[in-house]
Amino acid sequence: MFIIKHKTAFFLFTALVTLAALAAIAAFGLHLGIDFKGGTLLSVTYEESRPTVADLETSVRPLGYGEVRIQPSDDKDLLVRTREISTAEKDALLLALSLSGSAPLTEKSFTAIGPSIGKELTNKAVAAIIAIVLALLAFITFAFRKVSKPVSSWKYAVIAIVTLVHDMLVPMGVFAYLGFARGAEVDSLFVVALLAILGISINDTIVVFDRVRENLRRREEMNTKEPFDETVGKSLNQTIVRSINTSLTVVFVLLALFFFGPETTKNFALMLTVGMIAGTYSSIFLASPLLVVWERYAKRT
Repeated sequence: MFIIKHKTAFFLFTALVTLAALAAIAAFGLHLGIDFKGGTLLSVTYEESRPTVADLETSVRPLGYGEVRIQPSDDKDLLVRTREISTAEKDALLLALSLSGSAPLTEKSFTAIGPSIGKELTNKAVAAIIAIVLALLAFITFAFRKVSKPVSSWKYAVIAIVTLVHDMLVPMGVFAYLGFARGAEVDSLFVVALLAILGISINDTIVVFDRVRENLRRREEMNTKEPFDETVGKSLNQTIVRSINTSLTVVFVLLALFFFGPETTKNFALMLTVGMIAGTYSSIFLASPLLVVWERYAKRT
């Protein structure tokens, strides 16, 4: 009952975090990678030791390609993102990356993505997220159709969607700031992580809601008069340890991937870590208290 009793404090904290995320998105925006806005991705590996990023940036700057992002990967690999360039410009870039031949390298891949492809990917990503949210709304409403008292099944679905919005906004806000501070880019892996967060978050929320449903059913069968907030509080107590432990095992793996994994998956691991923490928090400290608030509001009207 502690969570339900102090729900106002948790609502206030949630509001502050959400507003901070929205402010970061509004102020900094999401730094779109070449997957969305088009450009070129060049991957190379050095035969010997890899030069420092500072030396490489100094060597590449005179080419006049505008923004060139150099990202180390593994021990000798390097990822370079820039605007669309021709074959001749690519050769000049390779020469600059080799420090005029003093640091021999081998080209691993060269990928060019046009703006039209990036726009198509953006539209598909948005469509996928909307489709998933609508499917979840319909599924939860159907799954909880027999739980109509004291809270209708569609209200469970609406609250679940509210928590999903929170769970998406928080990592997006973090990445908006990282894009401003460190140049972190939103790519196709970002979308994959966002979709994964949707699934992970809704799973935690449904676990709690399902326990509420079971306790409501038992209350009806036993013909007891337990208040709804006590039923929700009991359900939270029965599921909170499981939810936190399950989330922690995943977070530990993601943190290991972030600190010890390849450079190319660091942002993906960070995104999932933030989303996992936000999803676990919202399932416990936001979704269930909202049920109680909605039930009390329905009583007054």
